[in-house]
Amino acid sequence: MSQKTRTVSARSFFAPRGALSQWHPNYEFRPGQLEMAEAVESAIAEGKHLLVEAGTGTGKSLAYLVPAILAAKRIVVSTGTKNLQEQLFYKDIPFLQQHFANQLRVCYMKGRSNYACRQKIYDAEREPILSGLEEVADFQIIREWEKTTETGDRAEIATLPENSSAWAKVDARGELCTGQKCAQYDRCFITEMQRRAIASDIIIVNHHLFFADLAVKEKDFGGIIPDYEAVVFDEAHELEDVAGQYFGLSVSNFMVDDLRKDILSLARRKSLGTPELDRVLIGLQDASDRFFACFPAQDGRTGFQRRAAFIEQFRDVYEDILNALEITGIQLQMICESMDEVVPLFARARTLQADLKQYLEGVAEDFVYWIERRNRGVFLQAVPIDISPLLTERLFDRVPSAILTSATLSVGGGFDFLIKRLGISYARTLNVASPFDFREQSLLYVPQHLPEPRDPAFPKAAAEEIIKILNLSCGRAFVLCTSYVSMRALHDRVSYEVVYPVLLQGTAPRSALLEQFKNTPNAVLFATSSFWQGVDVQGDQLSCVIIDKLPFAVPSDPVVAARTDAVRRQGGEPFRDYQIPQAAIALKQGFGRLIRSRTDRGVLVLLDNRITRQRYGQIFFDSLPDYAFTTELAKVEEFFHKNV
Repeated sequence: MSQKTRTVSARSFFAPRGALSQWHPNYEFRPGQLEMAEAVESAIAEGKHLLVEAGTGTGKSLAYLVPAILAAKRIVVSTGTKNLQEQLFYKDIPFLQQHFANQLRVCYMKGRSNYACRQKIYDAEREPILSGLEEVADFQIIREWEKTTETGDRAEIATLPENSSAWAKVDARGELCTGQKCAQYDRCFITEMQRRAIASDIIIVNHHLFFADLAVKEKDFGGIIPDYEAVVFDEAHELEDVAGQYFGLSVSNFMVDDLRKDILSLARRKSLGTPELDRVLIGLQDASDRFFACFPAQDGRTGFQRRAAFIEQFRDVYEDILNALEITGIQLQMICESMDEVVPLFARARTLQADLKQYLEGVAEDFVYWIERRNRGVFLQAVPIDISPLLTERLFDRVPSAILTSATLSVGGGFDFLIKRLGISYARTLNVASPFDFREQSLLYVPQHLPEPRDPAFPKAAAEEIIKILNLSCGRAFVLCTSYVSMRALHDRVSYEVVYPVLLQGTAPRSALLEQFKNTPNAVLFATSSFWQGVDVQGDQLSCVIIDKLPFAVPSDPVVAARTDAVRRQGGEPFRDYQIPQAAIALKQGFGRLIRSRTDRGVLVLLDNRITRQRYGQIFFDSLPDYAFTTELAKVEEFFHKNV
C-alpha cells in the first residue's frame, strides 16, 4: 500500500478558502460538510467508531472520501447500491483525482455475477449453450465487448438488456468456477478485480458484497476483500437487514433446479451424458417438486416453527430429496471425478444437502425460520433474530474504525435505536443538519378528514384526495405506498381519473421507470419500497411526494414478529422500542425523495392522520426536518400557485 504524505487536512479542503473552494465550479461553503469531514478524519486517525446523520445536501460523499484518501490506510467504502458505487468511482473519485499530485489508488468490487467469465464466453462459441435469436444477438454484443473491456463489468454494456438470459450463461458466478485450474485464471476478471483491490488504498464495495465477505471469512474460506483498517458505510440504515441475510440460511427450489440445469449443460458441452445421469437428474427434479410442494401455497412470507412436525408428516418426501442430492453427487464423481468443472457442482450438491438438513433439523432458538413463495419460487429462509451480537463480535470489535452515515440514522434526534440494533458500542455520534431551508422549500400536508388506514373506507377516500392533490400539482408526483396491494388499489382508482401520464412499478425495470418519469412531463409514478430510497430526481419534474400510510412493518411478518417478541422478552415495549423507530426512519427516507437541491420546491403529503392524533406521532415529527405544516388543502393550492 502506498504511504501518502499527510500534507493537508480535512479542514484545508473544506474551509471557506480551502482547496475545494478553488476547485469546484459551483462551490459554496457548507459548515456541516466540514464538521463531518473533521469527525471522520479524527475517528479514522484515533481508531474510533462514528455515527453521522448527514442531512440531504450536506455533501457527505466528499466528506468521507477526502479523509479516507488522506488517511494513508486501506479503507473500505460500502454503499447501499451498485449505482452509488459507480457514482463514487466514476464521478467523485475522478473529480478528486484532478487535484491530487499522486495517483489515487482506488478500485471498486462487485459480486461475481456482475462480471463476465472469459472461459464461458469462449466455450459458448464452440458449444451449444445459447437458445433463441435473442440470446445469440446478446451474446454477440458480449463477445465483442469482451475483446476490449478491462474490468469485465456488465455495467459497461449499455446496449445489453437488463434481463438478458445470455448474460446469465456467461457470468462469473462462483457456482461453476474452477479457480486456479481454469485456463483463463491469469486473465480472469475476478482475479484482476482482486489484484486491483490488493493494490488499492480505497476499495468501494456494496453492503451485500461486504457482508458476503464477512460471512465467508468466518467459515475459514478465503475472503473476497483484502484486509482493511477502517470501513465507511454509506446508507448505513440498511445494515441490519442486509447483514441478517448473510449470517442466515436460504434453500430454494430454484437452487436445486439451477444445479440440475448446470449439470445437464456441462454434460452436453463435454459429451458426458449417460442414461444413468439422465435418470438421476430426473429423480432429483421429481424429488424437488414433491418436497417443495409440501409447503404452503399462498404467495408471501409465512412463519415456520413446526419443523419437527413437518419432518414427521413428510419424512419420506424429505428423505427422498436428501437421497436425490446424495446420489447426484455420487453420480458426478463416478462419471467424471477428475474433471475440474465437476468440483464446484459436486460441492453445490453437498452444500444444498447440508443446508436443507440444517434448516429442518438444526437447533437454533435465536433464529427465525420462514417460508416465502414468489410466483414459482419456494424459499426456505432463516436469519438471526438479533444481529447485534454477531456484528459486535465480527465487525465492530475487530475493525479499528467503522464510520456509519446516512441521511436517516437518528430517531427523535438520537441514535440509541441504531446503536442497539447493530451492537455498536462506544461510538461517537454527530448529527449534521441539511443546508436546505425546508420551511421555505417544502410543505407537509396531513388531511384530517380521511378515515384511519384500517377503515374499509380509507382506499376510496385516499384515492379521491390523491386526485385532488395531483390536479393541484399538475402531476409531477411520486405516490409511495407501504404495500403492493395498496399501490395497485390506489393506482386503479386514480389512473383513469387524472389527465397526467401514470406509471406503475413492476411494469418495467426500476431504472427504466425512473428514466421514463424524469423524461415524461407531468408524470405520476405509483411505487412501493424500492422507490423510497436511493432515488434522486431534482427540479420541478418531482414536485410532490404522497405517502399512503405511516410505514409500520407488518406485525404478522415472521421476522418482525420474532424481533418484537425478542424486544418483549428483554423487558421492552415492541411498538415503542422497535416498530415506531423503524417506521420513523422509513418515513424520513420516503420524504427525502422530494427536496434534493436548494432550488427544489414541493409538497409532502401523508394521508395517514394518526401522526397528528396519536401520542406516538410526535416521535415522527421530531425525526423529520422542520417542514412547514398544514392540514388544509387550500394551503397546498396556495403553495403550488406561489411556486409556479
